[in-house]
Amino acid sequence: MIVESFVITLIILLLFFIYFYFKLQKKFNALQREHEQLHFDYRSMYVKHGKHFESFVPFMENYPGNKENTVFLGNPIDFISFDDDSIKFIEVKTGKSMLSEKQKKVREMVEAKKIKWYELRFEK
Repeated sequence: MIVESFVITLIILLLFFIYFYFKLQKKFNALQREHEQLHFDYRSMYVKHGKHFESFVPFMENYPGNKENTVFLGNPIDFISFDDDSIKFIEVKTGKSMLSEKQKKVREMVEAKKIKWYELRFEK
């Protein structure tokens, strides 16, 4: 009789733990989804902040190019400035953002002076 009641108690405890395990697992999965959404929103906010910040950069005191002769490109490089003595490629980054692989490649080509001029003419 004691053994039977002990086994029944163990089964009840086991069922109790299984129930709470699955309940906690469900809660954990919900929190994990919420965390992923918050992380996505956080990163999206920083991307939007960077995009808005780019609009004001040419008007800042330390802008390295000629404000009047600056053209917004957006991708892969943000600005190109046509100064009297040079042409400047300007990339704006905020926070901890890094250059993309494409931007790094553009930087390397500019630094290696792998720049060409093409003139296309179309007759009427």
